[in-house]
Amino acid sequence: MAQLGSRFWRVGHGREIELGRRSVIMAIVNVTPDSFSDGGRYDSVDRAVAHALKAVEDGAEIIDIGGESTRPDAEIVTASEEQARVLPVIEALRTKTKALISIDTYRAETARLAVAAGAHIVNDVFGLQKEPDIAAVAAISGAGLCIMHTGRDRDKLSDLIADQFLFLERSLEIAGRAGVSRECIVVDPGFGFAKDTQENLELMARSDELHRLGFPLLAGTSRKRFVGAVTGREAADRDAGTAATSVLLRLKGAAIFRVHDVAINRDALAVTDAMLAARDAFERKGTA
Repeated sequence: MAQLGSRFWRVGHGREIELGRRSVIMAIVNVTPDSFSDGGRYDSVDRAVAHALKAVEDGAEIIDIGGESTRPDAEIVTASEEQARVLPVIEALRTKTKALISIDTYRAETARLAVAAGAHIVNDVFGLQKEPDIAAVAAISGAGLCIMHTGRDRDKLSDLIADQFLFLERSLEIAGRAGVSRECIVVDPGFGFAKDTQENLELMARSDELHRLGFPLLAGTSRKRFVGAVTGREAADRDAGTAATSVLLRLKGAAIFRVHDVAINRDALAVTDAMLAARDAFERKGTA
């Protein structure tokens, strides 16, 4: 399996989590009325917290909380509205679970307030390039930082991996200048963000090339449109297809899997990890 070795990801509030040796699941909690597959289902504090705690029970180690939909035609919300949605959920979860809490935002002020409320991780779908001050928030707080590639609002290179490096290296420069420790960073190739079905499939097939960046990989394929294009399923029925992508990306060395349905992905990845452990044991025996 093409991957980086096991390492600890340093995140906020003095926490860390081991990546690489086994799959880590990040559960999606959308506190929004208009997210593409579950908009409105968890748009109250009580429902969002209950959903997050069920995800932890099912095997999630990270809860990713978002207050603004990132689907292509989503309505932009104000920073104050985003904060009103996510901060009470973070504050409630902080006292109810030991799972790591992630804030899904590109806004520096939302990130700052979320970390102060108890979030351990900042997950930026614009790769620090929409509000670069978000990198300083991560640096000052010591929060973990997910840097995602996007093709939105920019001209892409014709080779998708070259474009990944072009964008992500620029993002990593922003993080470095702000003083973010390398041990706090993971990168996300941004499946579905201004990428068509063929590009997403090629990105899956070539995702191991991204290990040259030197950071753990987060995979966010859950219920994406390309999964529907391949399976013929509507968004809410794409969890089996998502689990297949999780397995394939684990074999390519991805470490973290951001998903809607934790249980099906946990089982699929548990089998994958067990097979990989058996393979590694066999290879060690053969070289002993």
